[in-house]
Parts: sequence; C-alpha cells; structure tokens
Amino acid sequence: MTTQPRRYHITTFGCQMNKADSERMAGILEEMGFEWSEDPHEANLVLFNTCSIRDNAEHKVYSYLGRLARRKHDEPDLTLVMAGCVAQQEGESLLRRVPELDLVMGPQHANRLKDLLQQVFDGNQVVATEAVYIMEDITKPRRDSSVTSWVNVIYGCNERCTYCVVPGVRGVEQSRTPEAIRAEMEELGRQGYKEVTLLGQNIDAYGRDLPGTTPEGRNLHTLTDLLYFVHDVPGIERIRFATSHPRYFTERLIKACAELPKVCEHFHIPFQSGDNEVLKRMSRGYTHEKYRRIIDKIREYMPDASISADAIVGFPGETEAQFENTLKLVADIGFDLVNTAAYSPRPNTPAALWDEQLSEEIKQDRLQQLNHLINVTASERSHRYLGRVEEILVEEQNQKYANQVMGRTRGNRLTFFDGDINELRGKVVKVKITEIRAFSLTGEAVEVREVVSV
Repeated sequence: MTTQPRRYHITTFGCQMNKADSERMAGILEEMGFEWSEDPHEANLVLFNTCSIRDNAEHKVYSYLGRLARRKHDEPDLTLVMAGCVAQQEGESLLRRVPELDLVMGPQHANRLKDLLQQVFDGNQVVATEAVYIMEDITKPRRDSSVTSWVNVIYGCNERCTYCVVPGVRGVEQSRTPEAIRAEMEELGRQGYKEVTLLGQNIDAYGRDLPGTTPEGRNLHTLTDLLYFVHDVPGIERIRFATSHPRYFTERLIKACAELPKVCEHFHIPFQSGDNEVLKRMSRGYTHEKYRRIIDKIREYMPDASISADAIVGFPGETEAQFENTLKLVADIGFDLVNTAAYSPRPNTPAALWDEQLSEEIKQDRLQQLNHLINVTASERSHRYLGRVEEILVEEQNQKYANQVMGRTRGNRLTFFDGDINELRGKVVKVKITEIRAFSLTGEAVEVREVVSV
C-alpha cells in the first residue's frame, strides 16, 4: 500500500529578505520529504511567511489564515505555520487570536524549521520568537528561479528609524562570513545560476560585526571588500545588492561597482523623504543634500546607472511644504523606479505614538501626487533606451504572451522580446529596444551570447 506524499504550500508577503527566507524554508521541507503544492487547499502543511512593515499586509495575512483555520476543523492533521515578521511581532498572542496555529516562528528561526516542526509533530503548539544567533545557511533552498537567486549576507538591522518595525522583528545585525557567502555563490554557479542578488536589510552595514582590521584601522569586512572577494565566482554573470542606506554609502563602494564588470549598474537607495526636518524625525541620519551628493557621485562614475528608491508620504507632522520637498527631490534626481507608501503606524515604533498623525485622505492624496510624478520621471528615464542594444539575461516566459520571453537589463529594466524560453532561459541576449514604457521595455533579439563560466 502506497502512502500519499506530504505536501506543503508557502505564501510569502513582503520584501526580498522574506522571499529568500521562504526559499530556505521550502528547501528544509523538501529535505523532510514534503512536496510542493501550488494549491494551499491540497497541502498538508501551509506556511505563511509574513510582513509587518505595512498594516494592509497584516490584514491580508489574517484573512488568508482565517480560511485555513476553518479548514483545520475538518482536517485536524493540517499543520498551520505563521513565520516572519508578524509572527515575531505578535508572538504568543497569535495563539489566542488563531488557536488553530501549530507553529509561530520569527525570521531568525527560519533555519530551525525542521526541529520546530518535529516538536509540532510530537504534539506541541510551538512559539519561537526569542532572539537567537542565526545558524549558518547550511540548507539548500528551493529557489523559485533557475537563473537568478538571492544570497543573504547580513541579517537584522541596528538602525532605529522611528517608523520601522524591522529591528524589533529581525533582530540585531549578524553578518555571514565572506567564505560562507562565496561558498554558497560557488554552489549556485555550479548549478547553473547566472545572477546573484546579495541581500541585507541594511547591506552597507555588512561586516561591521565581524572581527578584523587593516594596520591603518580600516574594517577588513565591508560590502566593498565582499564584492571584490566574490566577483570572480565561476558561472555567476551578474551581481546585484540591496538594500542600501544613505548613511553608510561610500565613494569606495561606488568605485568598486564601476570597476567590477559583473556588478550591475543599478543602485537601490531609499531616501524616504526629501525634507531634512522629516528625515530627522525619522532618525534616518542624513540630509537630502547628502543623498543628492551620493547620486551625483554614482552618475559621475556611471552616468547611465539606474537609481531606484523607497519613499514614505504622510509621515506624522509632515507639512505640505515638506511634502513638496519630496516632490522636488524626485523631480531633480529622475529615478528609474520608486517604491512608495503612505505612512502606516506600526506597533512598538515611536512615530505610531505621536499626536500629529495625518488623515488617510491627506496621505492618499500625497501618494497619488508622488506616484504620478514618478511615472513621469520613469518614462523620461526610459527614453534613453529607445534604439539602443541592451544585454538581457533571460529569466522566464512572458505570462501574457507565450511567444515572448522576459529578462532584465543590467540596470534592472524589465524587457520583453520574441523568443522560445526553452532555448533562451539563462542566456544573455542582445536586444534592440523598440518600445519604451515607464517601467518596462520591448525589443527585438539581435544576438544570443553563450554564457561561458570563468
């Protein structure tokens, strides 16, 4: 008699760090004998990897979880797991709100999933939210792509931005060793991956918790040093990194990116506000003048570099004039992309307790104004691509048009062109750009370059 395989489903909310955590947890589940299920209703184990940076993401989690909790009354063997930032933030109180949960685990515990589930299968309801030293990445993630991949280089965050829950839910900074990072990248190169994105909540802080200095007293382990150390990993064609913090962004890093051919000319550097008083109240540690100098320096070294960012509108006490300063910054710099959000009060953050909260109407009006301007500036930035030949690393088939494939320029612009994904996946194709849009391009293939490992 054959037994039915155990099946799992993971739903991921939030940032790239969460996506990377989900891939690692999926790898653990498959090592345990579980098989992936596209449909959560056909899975024996359903895991929600949650995000608490905005309240609407939290509401969505509880809505999904409520439906699964009802199903558990009919299927008591269903295992329900809440992981990630909401799990860390709410902890044991989640069990009172959703008693059907079997496991509540914070992001620092992702690599402990097997041990925690064993406790669940032994009949326990488990909460794992205590601060821990994050174990090294010894798991083999189930990667969502066969071409591009995430590699965590630093966990946690020591910043104390007044609006942000991340330090509270992801813990203090913990850098992986350069040797461990390189070893993971070498394995990815052997498996045929072509692009790696180095990840950190505050990636410019990489290495400051690792021992070692030069005779002059300079930290031996910076993000810049790491880029030089991993740049020649065989098989890896492109290297990206995110997310940067303006407080720690250096000219030495910019110079390295200009010198190292595998490092893509794309920088994601959140500015959050274009007003110095708002930045001070956010505890961001820089001014809009410093931010502008960083962008100027990048463009001095790499005039064609793509710049993306994050911005918050409607921060408590933000005046109309202060919001206008954000619009001015966006208009002056001309970003390729900006991820925007209306300020959302988060638990256990100072700004949530301030009296000067703005109305939803004001926040949404400002968000619309900012998004409109970003569409205009992104469209203007796209014009530089028209008629040019760009190198596109092909990732997937276009879901809307089966005769097209999709990939990205080195500057991270999504690009579509006619082609067979079975022939082109993982290849670098020279594409002449024939159509431009604010955030994507269309073109015609002119040459396929065979990728040779070095």
